[in-house]
Amino acid sequence: MKFILGILLAALASTAQAEALDGPLHIVVGYAPGGSTDRVARIVGDKLQAKLGVPVVVENKTGAGGRLAAQYVKAATANQNVLLVANPATMLVAPLVFKDSGYDPDKDFIPVSHVNDYEFSVSVGPAVPVKELSHLIAWLRANPTQANFGVPATGSLPHFFALMLGEQAHVTAQVVGYRGSAPLISDLVGGQIPVAVDTFDTQLPHHEAGKLRILAVSSEKRSPLAPSIPTFKEAGIDLAATGWNAFFASATMPKAKVEMLSKAIHDVMADPDTQRKFLAQKMNPVVSTQAQTAAMLAKYRAQWAPVVKKSGYQP
Repeated sequence: MKFILGILLAALASTAQAEALDGPLHIVVGYAPGGSTDRVARIVGDKLQAKLGVPVVVENKTGAGGRLAAQYVKAATANQNVLLVANPATMLVAPLVFKDSGYDPDKDFIPVSHVNDYEFSVSVGPAVPVKELSHLIAWLRANPTQANFGVPATGSLPHFFALMLGEQAHVTAQVVGYRGSAPLISDLVGGQIPVAVDTFDTQLPHHEAGKLRILAVSSEKRSPLAPSIPTFKEAGIDLAATGWNAFFASATMPKAKVEMLSKAIHDVMADPDTQRKFLAQKMNPVVSTQAQTAAMLAKYRAQWAPVVKKSGYQP
């Protein structure tokens, strides 16, 4: 009996050792601090630090619309504890529109966990004299030189949404890419750019504070977080779209470590306190397994890849 018990204890110890991280976990974000992807990384990172018992460091590696961060994580070796928080701009759009994005989302990465969904919204700064989307369209047609749409990253879904909005409104949209949401919001509020398309959760707190005005949201139904803001369809523009944030590991990471991190993030996202923190940040939390994450990505790619290709967008 003692012999069997010893074997079981040794096996458990071996499993725990295999699952334990041997050093800090680094979470890489391709955008500046303050945006939705960055906030996701920091909320989940704080919870993972307590759960895994190791330091969790969030690194903002900005540039090239998130591609630099993806290239950095792709190059991680098997013994490095590095995860990437990415959105469709990095894992769907860039590989389709750039001749060489520097990575293959299917071959170079392993999906770990889908953690939140989000909508898009269009807003104007205080210097733009409009209060409704139809007013904005009329204003842009009367002032075509002002048809500059700021987006948090070149080649992001907000970028494509801005192009589709311009097409639907019969306005030639000049898209201006930023290195994240924070500098975009700063320029919008300061009057350096008249219109911004970004994630709804990023713009909503500034809308509530009276610093900018959201004119429409991209969901099929009005958001319960701001029921007074109409959808694009209600505002007369036939557009609807959502995005997501998910964690990815380099394909070099051992399977056992990926599975352990996936389960840890799943458990963190199921925590009511984590969900409260997401909702407080105007974000929609998602609890997902590794298999569910992979299925979501496949479905999303099937929906959006044709749209990106049809746009004919060239960086």
